[in-house]
Amino acid sequence: MLDATGEVVAEAGASDERHRLIGIYQGIALAAVRRVLERLRAGEIYYVLSRYEERTVIVRPLRDGYYVVVMLGPGADVARGIRRSATAQDRMNEAM
Repeated sequence: MLDATGEVVAEAGASDERHRLIGIYQGIALAAVRRVLERLRAGEIYYVLSRYEERTVIVRPLRDGYYVVVMLGPGADVARGIRRSATAQDRMNEAM
């Protein structure tokens, strides 16, 4: 979980500087998508899915500018990651 400035607030799994950088860059991408959607008056964004050769990344916006980044390895069940991250997103927004 990262805040609006890209600072890591909480993390789970392997603590790796590369993962933190990926999280920050995903936050930049999320902010850019939000700006485009705002200009187009297209509504809110629920998640951003990015697929790369070695991983899939799901970014879920939270309240107050926070966001969650979920990184899945090759062969991971992406649909399951999307469902579980939606549940986590709802729970975190309720707790905030």
